[in-house]
Amino acid sequence: MEIRVESYAGYRDEQEPRAFWLGQRRIEVVELIDRWLSPEHRYFKVRAPDGDAYILRYDEALGIWELGAFTRSRTATADSPTPKRPHSPRADDPE
Repeated sequence: MEIRVESYAGYRDEQEPRAFWLGQRRIEVVELIDRWLSPEHRYFKVRAPDGDAYILRYDEALGIWELGAFTRSRTATADSPTPKRPHSPRADDPE
C-alpha cells in the first residue's frame, strides 16, 4: 500500500520518517524502533502514539513509500477496551 510520508533528511541526507498518512489519517512517529537496508529499499520500524507498530518501506529508485506491515499494540486504551473472552465451563465446574 503506497503512503505519504513526512520525513527528515539528516546530516547524511538519509530520509527518516517523522509522520505518515494512511488515507486521510495522519500518524505521528513517536519512536524509530529499528531500521535496515536491502539492495533496493530502506525499511523503518516505527511506533505511533497509540503503541501500534508499522514497518515503512522506502523504494530509493522510484522515490515512493509503502506500508510493509502493521502490528496492533497489546495494551488496551479507553477507546478500545479489551474484549472479554467467553466463559467456557470446565467439566469440574459446578453450574
